[in-house]
Amino acid sequence: MRVPVTILVMCAALAAQNLPPALSELFNKGVQAEKAGQLDAAEKAFLAVLEQGGKQAFIYNNLGIVYSERGNHEQALTQFREAVRLDANYAAPRVLIGNSLLALGRVKEAVMELEAAVKIDPREPSARLELAQAYNRAGNLTGAIEQFRQLRLQAPRNPEYAYRLGRAYMKLSASCIDEINRVAPDSARVYQILAENRMAQGSTGEAVRAYLKAAAADPRLPGIHLALAQIYVKEGNPGEARGEIEQELAIMPDNALALAFKQKLDGVRP
Repeated sequence: MRVPVTILVMCAALAAQNLPPALSELFNKGVQAEKAGQLDAAEKAFLAVLEQGGKQAFIYNNLGIVYSERGNHEQALTQFREAVRLDANYAAPRVLIGNSLLALGRVKEAVMELEAAVKIDPREPSARLELAQAYNRAGNLTGAIEQFRQLRLQAPRNPEYAYRLGRAYMKLSASCIDEINRVAPDSARVYQILAENRMAQGSTGEAVRAYLKAAAADPRLPGIHLALAQIYVKEGNPGEARGEIEQELAIMPDNALALAFKQKLDGVRP
């Protein structure tokens, strides 16, 4: 699991203004080496800065990134945690702690760190993206959706966030369907879902049979007879459609869709 690109950029952009000029130059060389993938050179530069008295949070943070990029996550955690110790309001190392903890399979700890990072800097996209991933790993699908929803609010024109939010909703939907199948395999909703899937696949006959089973399982379930009426009209059978729409209106007399459909049917000869 690689360090998020936005975190690398964010850390590299930190000004080394509190360092003496010589250490600032050394730190910047380390950052450039890090960005170029020259991890040995970057590690050497950051360690030299620390040895020469530049013990600041962002130095430990960048050194931790080097170890994380190598896959040495335990070593990286030591550096990130030192960065947090030196600056409790520094969000970047908390995001990176979460990233390393996820790589180590320590999901519950990762969630805690990433929630803290989002609280410190709610506008930082990488914090929310990592937290969404942690929530997914923890099975908290609604939590992941909320993170992607916030990202969409912050950047409504970003197609990646829209895509991820849509995927998260699809995953939650699939999870809910699996749960319905598990707890109530013969319920009307199971047959309704089956019917909708068969319609999407173009298997109209199978869809009709599934809708009929749904209606038998729960005669008062709204929407089933309307769906059947729509199918029968497409098949050129307005008489059957009228029977279904009457049943739908008996269940929900104020159903605007059903009323509009009936009005349309009334203009069609049997």
